[in-house]
Formats: sequence, structure tokens, C-alpha cells
Amino acid sequence: MFPIEEFNVKANDDTDREHEVQLELLQELCLALESGAKATTVHQILCNLIDFSEAHFMSEELLMRMKSYDDYEEHQDNHTQILDMLRDMAARNIAGDSALLKQSARDMLGFIKQHIATRDKRLADHVRLGL
Repeated sequence: MFPIEEFNVKANDDTDREHEVQLELLQELCLALESGAKATTVHQILCNLIDFSEAHFMSEELLMRMKSYDDYEEHQDNHTQILDMLRDMAARNIAGDSALLKQSARDMLGFIKQHIATRDKRLADHVRLGL
């Protein structure tokens, strides 16, 4: 295997692992909300999820730039939208407005799964094929 091909495989493997962690954190959030966890517990999970997502998105966006990815701006906009929604959930949790958080968390889980299955898959194919 050539060095660039090794990089492409490793980049996709690393991104896949990051997606697993992100989905695990979202699932943890959903379970915490459904079980009636304290606001402080929910806050900590949301903070972890936001911090992890920021780092993951930064690494993904760097990869897109390195690969001159043609869908960079729209993909990045999607990341911004996800982070805005997570931050909004955190603000509502702090304000004690948790009535809709369970549904918001489930919606976020579905949204991120869709993002991974579409936008991230397209990026992974782009990287894997060395385009």
C-alpha cells in the first residue's frame, strides 16, 4: 500500500471510531433524559457531547480541507447546525426548561445518524477513493 492510501484508510478508521463515541454520548444523553436524571447529570453529558463534537468536527473539517473536498461548506454548515442545536439544548437544560429535551435528544440522535449515513459517507468515499 502506498503512504497516501494508508493515510486514507487510517483517516476513515479514525473518523468511524469518533462517530461511535459521538453516538454513544448521544445515546447516554437520551437514556439519562428518559430515566429522569438530574439536570446536573444531563448538563455534564451535554458538555461532554459538545466538547467531543467540536473536536470531531474540527478534525473532519481539516481532513476535508486537506482533500480539497467539494462539499466542504455545506458539510461545515451541517456541523454548525448540530453544535447550535446541542448548545441550545444545554441552555434549555440550565434554564430548567427540560420539557422538550427528551424529544430534542432523540431528534438529534436521528439527525446525526442521518448526517453520518449521508454526508460523512460521501466524505469517506471521497477520501477512500483518493479523489
